[in-house]
Amino acid sequence: MSTATTESTSHPGGSTTREITIAHSSDSDDAFMFYGLATNKVRVPGLRFAHTLCDIETLNRMAMNDGAYDVSAISFHAYPYIQEKYELLSSGGSVGEGYGPMIVANHPYSSSEIKRKRIAVPGKLTTAYLILQLFAPGSETEVVAFDRIIPEVLAGRHDAGLIIHEGQLTYSKSGLHRIVDLGKWWQKVTGLPLPLGGNAIRRNLGGALVSSVSAALR
Repeated sequence: MSTATTESTSHPGGSTTREITIAHSSDSDDAFMFYGLATNKVRVPGLRFAHTLCDIETLNRMAMNDGAYDVSAISFHAYPYIQEKYELLSSGGSVGEGYGPMIVANHPYSSSEIKRKRIAVPGKLTTAYLILQLFAPGSETEVVAFDRIIPEVLAGRHDAGLIIHEGQLTYSKSGLHRIVDLGKWWQKVTGLPLPLGGNAIRRNLGGALVSSVSAALR
């Protein structure tokens, strides 16, 4: 995939519009969060926002490898790897209070049994994967696109799946069993909310531009 760049466009009369590239996932909370910018209901003089939709693991990898987008949704697990290029924005964070990624399966395995099963995960830079490794260190995993995890488990190609996004709300309609809600597990172990993901912006945009984009997103 080619690297996105920030471009400026000149208009008659000497005004200049600068493009800010934004990448986020297609899940429902991101769609709600970025709706105002995507539909121009929220406008910033001199700025134009271009949106790209990707799954969260792709966004994590792109931010880590080449910093392709000016603004990107990321997993908090990924942030330590990209903090030299990106800073966190103050709006749009996702934090679970007794709620988080879930392990689901075709069979009602116990918590100890599931640690010995092969689990489909949405990416190794996702916060979901990090929490799984804390819950079940050394568990056997395989990366599967987040929207394919439930179908893969239903087809029997994986013993269990680690689900995120709207799959956490719809899995029961497929007849799957929730084995562990890792958000509840985290709260029980730590007594703290579970930080899941947020939005990050390239540091090299400069303080004034970072502030403008941050205010627009808020």
